[in-house]
Amino acid sequence: MTQSSSPISGVAERYAGSLFDLALEAGAVAKVEADLGRFAALLDGSADLDRLIKSPVFSGEDQERAISAIADKAKIAGLTGNFLRLVARNRRLFALPGMIKAFRQIAAEHRGETSAEVTSAHALTAAQETELKSALKSVAGKDVAISVAVDPSLLGGLIVKMGSRQIDTSLKTKLNSLKLALKEVG
Repeated sequence: MTQSSSPISGVAERYAGSLFDLALEAGAVAKVEADLGRFAALLDGSADLDRLIKSPVFSGEDQERAISAIADKAKIAGLTGNFLRLVARNRRLFALPGMIKAFRQIAAEHRGETSAEVTSAHALTAAQETELKSALKSVAGKDVAISVAVDPSLLGGLIVKMGSRQIDTSLKTKLNSLKLALKEVG
């Protein structure tokens, strides 16, 4: 794995690597990955939760209590629940989104897959996800694990980030390019 110069990225990669090692030893990689996915969905859907993990105003005890309650309510227990509590206790919640992303990448590499981040204007159907995975597999030469985020501001199309490559077919980008081209002409 390549180390980034960003301190948040370094923290995220170290925590994710440790969690992956523990999950691998316990035979629970898929379970931990699913639990982290559920927590990421909660995070994406809640401005309050996002504020809790990013704000330095909350004490470590408050963050740990809140994360513990959220994990219990979402039935995220075992290794993942303990991990979330530890991250809160250590005041590293700000790096949690990066930790989840890094864990997914490590797990995908372990399975012999590559990973891709897909941002779509609308939620993808199961058939669209399967078709996208197939198309990305033909480009990458191996299976591709995708994580999908929805950003309605794209208007249409997709943005796919796979390794150092980015493919942007969003309508927003095309309209901005057209606007720029028209300014240059006129």
